[in-house]
Amino acid sequence: MKLSQYGYDFTPEMAQYPTINRDDSRLMVVHRSTGEIEHRIFKDILEYFDEQDLFVFNDTKVFPARLYGNKEKTGAEIEIFLLRELNRELRLWDVLVDPARKIRIGNKLYFGDDDLLVAEVIDNTTSRGRTLRFLFDGSYEEFKEALFALGETPLPRWVREKVEPEDAERYQTIFAAKEGAVAAPTAGMHFSKHLLKRMEIKGVDSAFLTLHVGLGNFRTVDVEDLSKHKMDSEQYFVSAETAEAVNRAKREGRKILSVGTTVMRTLETVTSTGGQIKADEGWTNKFIFAPHDFSVADAMVSNFHLPYSTQLMMVAAFGGYDLVMKAYEVAHNEGYRFGTYGDAMLIL
Repeated sequence: MKLSQYGYDFTPEMAQYPTINRDDSRLMVVHRSTGEIEHRIFKDILEYFDEQDLFVFNDTKVFPARLYGNKEKTGAEIEIFLLRELNRELRLWDVLVDPARKIRIGNKLYFGDDDLLVAEVIDNTTSRGRTLRFLFDGSYEEFKEALFALGETPLPRWVREKVEPEDAERYQTIFAAKEGAVAAPTAGMHFSKHLLKRMEIKGVDSAFLTLHVGLGNFRTVDVEDLSKHKMDSEQYFVSAETAEAVNRAKREGRKILSVGTTVMRTLETVTSTGGQIKADEGWTNKFIFAPHDFSVADAMVSNFHLPYSTQLMMVAAFGGYDLVMKAYEVAHNEGYRFGTYGDAMLIL
């Protein structure tokens, strides 16, 4: 497969705001066996699953990763995007800086009223990235509270330039629990408390794993030959309880739904022979594109992803390239909402 095969007409206006109710978004249902395409509402998803089928969710939690500050001496405005914490005791963080070209090792950066936080640049890790050491005398809890109080919800710029108060809650799944993501696992954002309760009543099982979504998941693919693209690593955690739930469903012939591309990538990372998964934690840079033999999930729900994105490539690998690209064309013609706050596709 080549990069140029994953293009389509896209405009950011296709979904700048979410639906009022999470489970009221539209749901396109794509049947791989027949090629049939149905148009439903997301809350209808349970009609396609039976008692003891298993939904696997990503319970990562987005933190307020975008900060605004000023450079020492010049006072130039800068934007910091927190990527990951490197060392808790030393207050070291990997970050992206914008504009990057004027930030050098040794520069001090100031954030908040009365310079509540000060950071020193100690390393240039990439062409855009930096490592910062935050200078803070209080406890770790006080530092983290100050850091996140100054931060802004990291809603992608292409969705909307201005972040609104509601985004802090809406750009998050309702089951988010493990802090560490700089981008939301968007397929999970369609699940409401009411829908989860209906799952419970019907007897559809659920399991949770964690993959902390990083910006690498959205890095532009700039090579035509997809086999030469390198994904950035993202941290994952799969508990023994989740591994057992997935393996039991597999043994019993139950349907397993991957809620989103992040869940799918994690499941495929921890799969051993025979389609069983193992409890594990670590970092994955697995890049899934066609052709790929999926080992665990029988079904997948995902948003409509941006052109040329690695998420679209994974969805096309799972659903079949021709069928998925046809479904995207249908979605475009039918007025589906695309992207972060958009509608969803269920592939069976």
